[in-house]
Amino acid sequence: MKGPGLFSDIGKKAKDLLNKDYTNDQKLTISTCSDSGLGLTSAAVNKGGHYTFDVSTQYKHKNTLIDVKVDTNSNILTTITISDALPYTKAIATFKIPDYHSRKLELQYFHDHASIASVVSLKQSPVVELSATLGTKAAAFGIDAGFDTASGNFGKYTLGVGFTKPEYNVSIVLEDKLDTLRASYLHHLDAAQKTSVGAEIVRQFSTNKNTMTVGGQYEVDPLTTVKARFNNSGKFGALLQHELRPKSVLNLSSEFDTKALEKAPKFGLALALKP
Repeated sequence: MKGPGLFSDIGKKAKDLLNKDYTNDQKLTISTCSDSGLGLTSAAVNKGGHYTFDVSTQYKHKNTLIDVKVDTNSNILTTITISDALPYTKAIATFKIPDYHSRKLELQYFHDHASIASVVSLKQSPVVELSATLGTKAAAFGIDAGFDTASGNFGKYTLGVGFTKPEYNVSIVLEDKLDTLRASYLHHLDAAQKTSVGAEIVRQFSTNKNTMTVGGQYEVDPLTTVKARFNNSGKFGALLQHELRPKSVLNLSSEFDTKALEKAPKFGLALALKP
């Protein structure tokens, strides 16, 4: 990827450290792919005793990827991604049946010192979202805004700045129409990035509310990683991730409230199998 990346990349590394793969549900995913570029993925999720199932197929040919997903509610979500139809660009079209108002078209443009992403909902009074990022891989500044043509108002506007070095990543984002300040920091404690720590502070000005989360991860061996996090509400979470075989991963996670130890802890399991 050229240049600073998309606006959504600002603060993503710290966010992934503190949130990615943590779950309180049970999920089984099985994927397979043929030499012709056709893939099939099925997933079953138990969320609070409620089971959901979905099946998706992916077909890749040259610079085009077509993904069709069907769930238990008879929704059909189709995503078509075309890369480099024009230099440095990517086009993504999504639509869901029977919700025809969900149709969206996204265009992304990447260059050495800038990236732009525009999303338009394909309906009579569309919502137009535009994000732009300027800078380099080491330092980037961006803005993200959404305009509702039906009401004539901006539904959102967000500002962000991020700095990335081999040993750390820091970001500051003003979101929720500048009502929320989100600052995050990620630091790698060794050159191989086997041990990392991170922190995120969220300040909501309208409610005068602060939330702080700290966490870390450690690579026990090339196949096993452990993670932990803790926030100022007393919630403690732990995660064990183990690669059973190439691209087949088992995640075991748990969370409990240190301020309410009489409550049973929550457990999550996610198993992704790929031949």
